[in-house]
Amino acid sequence: MEEKLDRRTKKSRKAIQSTFLTLLLHDGFDSITVKTLTEKADISRKTFYLHFTDKNDLLDTIVQEQIRELKSTCAESKASDFIESTIIWFHYFEQKKDFFYALFKSESTVSFRKQLLNCLMEQIGGEIPTVDITQDRDLTIRFLSTAVLGIVESFVMDEINSDCEHIARQVGKLLEENLSSISNH
Repeated sequence: MEEKLDRRTKKSRKAIQSTFLTLLLHDGFDSITVKTLTEKADISRKTFYLHFTDKNDLLDTIVQEQIRELKSTCAESKASDFIESTIIWFHYFEQKKDFFYALFKSESTVSFRKQLLNCLMEQIGGEIPTVDITQDRDLTIRFLSTAVLGIVESFVMDEINSDCEHIARQVGKLLEENLSSISNH
């Protein structure tokens, strides 16, 4: 009986998430209501609330899954330098551009930006050597991560008229140059 319940739970969660993503891409996050979501997913509100506290909790769950997938993609890539790593990042965002566009477009997705920034800080922080006493390592990591996040957002929002590979190479070079100047001081 427990296996059946487990499959039912997975099926409900999948229906909720799938419907949410469809609504997110079509209507935007700010327009989604739990009522609309449950109607379109053909589930009860009670079922929704068994899995998520609200639409923000649902969004956080989906974003965490995307970030885990991104980290996994990076870990599996065995990229040898920042340029290769950055190309992998940008290709990931290019593949899921509609999803990230919907999130960047929304005014209510502060949590998404914060999670993505933390992910970037973790990735970049792992590459920064111990800096000399005149440099603030945490500030440097936040500065570089915020810059990359801004470029990713501009890329996803089609505010940069260049192809994915070119943008990624430029960002990778900028990261390498900045990290090189930090370690030379």
